[in-house]
Amino acid sequence: MPITLDAMQPAVLVQLVNEWGTVPRDVAGEADHPFPARPPADLGVPHEHADEQALRRAADLLHPVFASTDPTERVALVVALLTDTGVRPTVLDGADGVRAAWTVGAPAHALVAAAALTLRDHLDRYGSDRLGVCTGRACADVFVDSSPTHDRRFCSVTCQNRARVAAYRQRRRTTS
Repeated sequence: MPITLDAMQPAVLVQLVNEWGTVPRDVAGEADHPFPARPPADLGVPHEHADEQALRRAADLLHPVFASTDPTERVALVVALLTDTGVRPTVLDGADGVRAAWTVGAPAHALVAAAALTLRDHLDRYGSDRLGVCTGRACADVFVDSSPTHDRRFCSVTCQNRARVAAYRQRRRTTS
């Protein structure tokens, strides 16, 4: 039986990759820290398709999309995720009326498919230069750039402040 899914919010996608991915944990030296007690809310799929193994697998499949700096490669990665998961459009007739939706045939593909739909929608609306990986030292967290200047480089203000303090200290060392 097909699984009906929705695209997740970009903030939920970022939370999924950053909290459940092995790459951000390895780079930050946190590989042995426990994973969160529960998955993010509003994943776009029923929570029975989002166990710990599925969350880690999805996060690790999605991280390369953010890490790619080549727009063509980024698009190809999203297309591959959509193709590999077998996402299909459908129309549902329910109590709220008729609505468009997406389905996948295998429950194991639902989480990655919902995330790939989010990336597809984001690429369609904003282009491929609004996704990235933090440039902070010892950080591989991902982000979706919603800044008005389109020049975000850090996952959080904390990483940005660390980089600024380090640059300031470096300038002070070279001038003294």
